[in-house]
Amino acid sequence: MTSTTTLTTAHETRLLIAGTLRDAAGGGTFEVVNPATGDVVGVVADATSADMDEAIAAARTSFDSSCWAQDRALRQRCLRQLHEAIVAEKEELRQELVVEVGAPLSTTYMAQLDWPLADGLLWPARMIDEFAWERRLADGEAGGLTSERWVLKEPVGVVAAIIPWNFPFEILINKLGPALATGNTVVVKAAAETPWNATRIGRLIAEKTDIPAGVVNVITTRDRSVAQELVTDPRVDMISFTGSTATGQLMLQLSAPTFKRTLMELGGKSAGIILDDADLAAALPAAAAACLHAGQGCALPTRLLVQRGVYEQAVAALEQVYAHLPFGDPADPETFSGPIITAKQRDHILEMIEAGKRDGARLLVGGGIPVSQSRGFFIEPTLFVDVDNASTIAQQEIFGPVLAVTPFDTDEDAIRLANDSVYGLSGNVFTASPERALKVARGIRTGSFSIDGGQFYGADSPYGGYKHSGLGRQGGLEGFETYLETKAVASSIPLPLA
Repeated sequence: MTSTTTLTTAHETRLLIAGTLRDAAGGGTFEVVNPATGDVVGVVADATSADMDEAIAAARTSFDSSCWAQDRALRQRCLRQLHEAIVAEKEELRQELVVEVGAPLSTTYMAQLDWPLADGLLWPARMIDEFAWERRLADGEAGGLTSERWVLKEPVGVVAAIIPWNFPFEILINKLGPALATGNTVVVKAAAETPWNATRIGRLIAEKTDIPAGVVNVITTRDRSVAQELVTDPRVDMISFTGSTATGQLMLQLSAPTFKRTLMELGGKSAGIILDDADLAAALPAAAAACLHAGQGCALPTRLLVQRGVYEQAVAALEQVYAHLPFGDPADPETFSGPIITAKQRDHILEMIEAGKRDGARLLVGGGIPVSQSRGFFIEPTLFVDVDNASTIAQQEIFGPVLAVTPFDTDEDAIRLANDSVYGLSGNVFTASPERALKVARGIRTGSFSIDGGQFYGADSPYGGYKHSGLGRQGGLEGFETYLETKAVASSIPLPLA
């Protein structure tokens, strides 16, 4: 077995502010911990309030004074340069994600790295040519005057891109791509738990691209008050945040006085559904996705609703699936479920498992710290069945490798149970009937949905949630336009617009 201790790569420890890679004011650093071992594996700059102020000022000045917002050709070239620079260091970045995130190596060939790298920058770059930046309306007549009327799309301004720790590179790239393509400047606030992928991108921007100084600034800090300055500072025009619903609510409150635009990609408690005509051989392995990356994904289907006609058969098979899920060292290519990001988060998950027991759910597999993992922050893949949909483990986001299975009677019951949640991020259904599948997909109030294993992921696909799962969309045309303002212009003289 490959060990995470054998993976070595050079980590960037500096901030990127106003085009310069530098240490934090005063030289402060904080430690980066490998969640698979619990060991300190390095440090990164610990930005101060002065650093944040300088980063915001640089982004503001660059937006207001440089050609970035107007020069589409420059933006397109720079996005393609950054893509090429990341590709050149892809394997080092892959190792880095395994070490700092605890991401199973297999996930880096999917959403942790390869999928977003394929089109996260290139699709927005292509949209620069394809997007309708100016739109002609019918001429207007008023007071005997004929006016040309146009709709112009313009960048929002300074964007605060606030990144979580679970899929940090994926989310960073899918924020940077459209934000930069549309002409905004950005201050990136990396997650304190997983800072190195962001500082690496900062170095590549400074060394390998023509992105002007101040257009992208990268901040790493463990001081929440420093991070909150992005949310309250009037020089910041937009918050693009991915993280917990509770933190999103706080950001909305703090940003309200300055009327910032907000893109909120928040929590989820997504339901997978197995109808009684489904191919169980395909549906049940898909239910293991609740434990992918130790369940640390907001869109993972952590509830499973199974029609009663196949419930007992499904439960028996699920017990075998979960009992044999490969977990442990994330550097092992066979590992499916790796470590929890921190000891604190691991302990929270254990508390939620105890709540499931108290609420009367039947624990079939897992539920504790594996005896085989004496180091790091691990929890066994955990399977609860006969779960009341009103119980804690069915309603609250656990963010750990825990699946809650609930029986239902009719298709309408499945839709009702799936919608009986404050969240509305994703979900899936398995059935042999296209008609039943579409009825369920239309009936469930979520921002994304998969039928029989269909994959909606891609930079061209809008991603986000209903209800407490967020506001707005990341990705796709909808996500591209999120970073744009709309201006109506009328002119009594002809304008040089296409």
